[in-house]
Amino acid sequence: MTFNPRELSDFARFYGFHYNNLNPLSLAHDVLIDMERGLKGEPSSLPMIPSWIRPVTRIQAGKTVLALDAGGTNLRASLVHFDDQDKALAEGTVKAPMPGTRGQVNSVQFFDQIAALAGPLLEKAPNIEGIGFTFSYPMEITREADGILLAFSKEVDAPELIGKSVGAGLREALGRRGLNYKGRIIMLNDTVATLLSGLVEIPPDGEAEKTENRYGIAGGPVIGFILGTGFNTAYPEKSIPKIGFSSEDPQIVVCETGTFNFRYRGQLDREYDATTKTPNVYTQEKATSGAYLGPLTLHILQQAVKDKVIQFKRSSEFLAMNTLQTRDLNEFMRHPLAAREPLGNLIGLDEKEALAAVQYLTSIVTERAGMLSAAVVAAQVERVAASYEPYTPVRIAVEGTTYMIYKYMRRALESWLHYMLYSDKPRPYVIAPVEQASLFGAAVAALSE
Repeated sequence: MTFNPRELSDFARFYGFHYNNLNPLSLAHDVLIDMERGLKGEPSSLPMIPSWIRPVTRIQAGKTVLALDAGGTNLRASLVHFDDQDKALAEGTVKAPMPGTRGQVNSVQFFDQIAALAGPLLEKAPNIEGIGFTFSYPMEITREADGILLAFSKEVDAPELIGKSVGAGLREALGRRGLNYKGRIIMLNDTVATLLSGLVEIPPDGEAEKTENRYGIAGGPVIGFILGTGFNTAYPEKSIPKIGFSSEDPQIVVCETGTFNFRYRGQLDREYDATTKTPNVYTQEKATSGAYLGPLTLHILQQAVKDKVIQFKRSSEFLAMNTLQTRDLNEFMRHPLAAREPLGNLIGLDEKEALAAVQYLTSIVTERAGMLSAAVVAAQVERVAASYEPYTPVRIAVEGTTYMIYKYMRRALESWLHYMLYSDKPRPYVIAPVEQASLFGAAVAALSE
């Protein structure tokens, strides 16, 4: 075959996955409309879930809290201390396998295992200001910032917990260990934790290092953004009509933007979606996140082989592939001239045109993912109604390996975001990754009001 960029681009447009099929400014506007509908409780692809947590504007120096982070495979606990520069410092961090990942556990066993990890830290620092608990599983957050568990992923086998209060269960388990803890336990998901981590990790003026604020001007708001295996965002909101909330002192809303239903999906998107466990939902996530980019791109590339837009000798073996992990696709994209299994070994050393074609189409899929992601973030920057003053940018805290290491993703996302926010007039913002977001965000949540 001969590498033909025009033919490949026409293929992408015909099947509806080319980024040129979307208008970036209209896309951001569509997200904003769905956000507003979700806040009112009207039909919307975005549930807009209240967290009942208010962003901390200033952390008093010397405060110590207990931070817990329950992820997919591990449970972490740490005493976190805040210095006079709002810097979070973790002490005595310990971790253990997530309860229920090594066999089924009942409710008492589940919480007792968490208390066994957290208990020694509480004994070491009995006068902590509170407990923040990042719980990366679906929860309904109560007004008291407790969490009612809605579901577990398949890795955790603890069915008895469904429908129970996680914070209350932890408090009871600590009591069984003789620790009569009376303080606050604040439950939050990982997107809220990312936002709260950004409050202390990203300086108000967006600079890399904190400097003296001679004018005493407060920093701009922070948006939490996760682009990893999944996709989600959270931001501070002043008006949530569906719960009767209206205040100049905002609370954080979890948008669940992985469910955003962008209006134009092509044939191959719909075909792939039909093969997933959740057809017709998580539309945004299936076009952008690490859980889906590999399998979606495989489906697109296989159609290109069927249409003879891409041809190579071992194409029949490629068509027989059932799935392609995103990490393997990323490795192929990052090192195409040294690519190995499962994709690179199918393209011969004398088939550089096919190699280029596969890379080319994959980059189109990634570019669209960057645009879709940017539209969600841009809509929330507009929603927070921050000032246009350059010294108070909206701070966008990002966590996730798809953003950080997936080839071309970060560049595409940030270039589209800049276009969307600067197309009319400059909207100051800073976007930056945050480290240990789940743990440090939990610590900040413990000090929230």
